[in-house]
Amino acid sequence: MPDVFEAVESLKSFARIRVHDNAEHLLALSHTIHANPELAFQEHEASARIADTLSRHGFSIHAGVAGLPTAFVATAGSGPLVIAICAEYDALPGIGHACGHNVIASCATGAGIALAAVADDLAITVKVIGTPAEEGGGGKIILLEHGVFDGVHAAMMVHPASFDTTDISCLAVSHIQVSYTGEEAHASAFPERGVNAADALTIAQVSIGLLRQHLRPKDQVHGIVTLGGSAPNVVPKHAQGQFMIRARTLEDLATLEPRIERCFRAGATATGAELSIERLSPTYSDLTPDVDMLAFYTANAERLGRSFAPPNGMPITLSTDMANVSRKVPSIHPMIGIDAGGATNHQPEFAAACISASADRAVLDGATAMAWTAIDLSMSRHGT
Repeated sequence: MPDVFEAVESLKSFARIRVHDNAEHLLALSHTIHANPELAFQEHEASARIADTLSRHGFSIHAGVAGLPTAFVATAGSGPLVIAICAEYDALPGIGHACGHNVIASCATGAGIALAAVADDLAITVKVIGTPAEEGGGGKIILLEHGVFDGVHAAMMVHPASFDTTDISCLAVSHIQVSYTGEEAHASAFPERGVNAADALTIAQVSIGLLRQHLRPKDQVHGIVTLGGSAPNVVPKHAQGQFMIRARTLEDLATLEPRIERCFRAGATATGAELSIERLSPTYSDLTPDVDMLAFYTANAERLGRSFAPPNGMPITLSTDMANVSRKVPSIHPMIGIDAGGATNHQPEFAAACISASADRAVLDGATAMAWTAIDLSMSRHGT
């Protein structure tokens, strides 16, 4: 047993050294991705930079997997145990990397580099999978459907937040676009000739607002108006909005969606406008984390000086396409804390914090903790 312990400690020490030896490049990668935010499926520069970095560390690169130009699989090692590290790198419209995907990408890159150096000792194959379009495009779901995760035995990633936690409430979600078509008319001279598409959308929003009183605690609906007319003296012929419908599970989501759809239809019925509903991405599922792998990660992160006591005692609520991966492959999606000065994800202040000294530490800690977790996982699978 002491020999096994010493072997594990030696591998972990070497992996940590590999991360810190590459710290300058990993942090430069994080800052460069942050400075050049790219939206879903448009992350050409980010994906190329990550793939190039991994290639220079001995990974073979398969770019454009699943027909997605900004997706890739980087592979090192040839062992029977296949461990995937997922990299996200898309930004949010308007506020850039306010979800910290630059940190996620650099953590994944660092973990991959560390594991590639010990892959033969661990008898593993390590895959860093570049997954575009987490922010609404469902990139990982498309990769799943095209078999990119086939043969993977474990998958992991870390996601920045305002504190470290593994206690997350991951909701199933559908992303939809609602469009109404009415009839233009002069709003003053001939208003009776118009069919107001913007009114239809307003009625739908009011209906959803009233319905919220009767929703289950985890049910959520939120959206924005993306088109509401062109001039105040023209009755709007077209109106459009994008909405996210969330629920605790896929089954709950299937119950909630028809209720929300009736609200959209109410707008069409009341005004006479035509309604169309389009799904903008595959449906995200609820997350089922692997308990044993999560325990390994928690112990490793704590060893690096991190604490898992949420400041308000409440889980973070989110949705992610990593949840769909967890239904096929044992997976974890812990949150790694950065000091955002009280800001939280999807705020401009959080975006600014994602290139702070605290975020830089999270890149190195996240990479190291994931590499260590993969080492523990390998040792446990090999019965040592």
